[in-house]
Amino acid sequence: MGKTADLTAVQKAIIDTLKREGKTQKEISERIGCSQSAVSRHLSGKSVGRKKCGKKRCTTRRGDRTLRKIVEKDRFQTLGDLRKQWTESGVETSRATVHRRVLLNQKQRQKRLTWATEKQHWTVAQWSKVLFSDESKFCMSFGNQGARVWRKTGEKEMPKCPKSSVKYPQSVMVWGAMSAAGVGPLCFIKGRVNAASYQEILEPFMLPSAEKLHGDEDFVFQHDLAPAHSAKTTGKWFTTLDFRHFGISFSPVFLQTLAP
Repeated sequence: MGKTADLTAVQKAIIDTLKREGKTQKEISERIGCSQSAVSRHLSGKSVGRKKCGKKRCTTRRGDRTLRKIVEKDRFQTLGDLRKQWTESGVETSRATVHRRVLLNQKQRQKRLTWATEKQHWTVAQWSKVLFSDESKFCMSFGNQGARVWRKTGEKEMPKCPKSSVKYPQSVMVWGAMSAAGVGPLCFIKGRVNAASYQEILEPFMLPSAEKLHGDEDFVFQHDLAPAHSAKTTGKWFTTLDFRHFGISFSPVFLQTLAP
């Protein structure tokens, strides 16, 4: 039988928490959806140092720097163009690898790794106290450069293939918060988000979210290091809140995954 995937950091934290609560290994394995032997190996420490089954890194730091220089020459190149030039420089890779390498620089990667390392041993109970928040933009219609469509030869005129477009695409920006207890009210944002407008969002939406999801319990409000979030005036606004059980946590931008 082939080697199974390793337990994730979240699964390990749940195992440790449930073990302290007196749960059996069978109950724990059923709870997190893994084998009982995997739970046993983790609790006994035998899973430490196992040979990793993940794919090895296919590029070098030098190769990443080369790609960054190629991108900086023309910010509007396609992934295909980038891959072609990167391959000509001596790096054999795929479009997906090009996409991952372009998005983050070394400083951003280090911030993400530091943030994750500091919290790698957090328990489920600790994460349950966090009120996560962020803004997000959603497109409601497509412009002249609409979404790409996958189709066979001769299907160009089929009703399902063409995508209608408008000259001025519509979009909406929203702010929201969520925690282990659920989600808070959604705020629809008009215009750009700066420090002043962000603070106007927090009072009527963040505070009700905290009250709804955490009540009188301790909680930590999490937002990233976007300029509006980390502005001095925003920090000063937080100091005016009458919350003894309130804390703030900053996470790096681009924290979707820790893959380097």
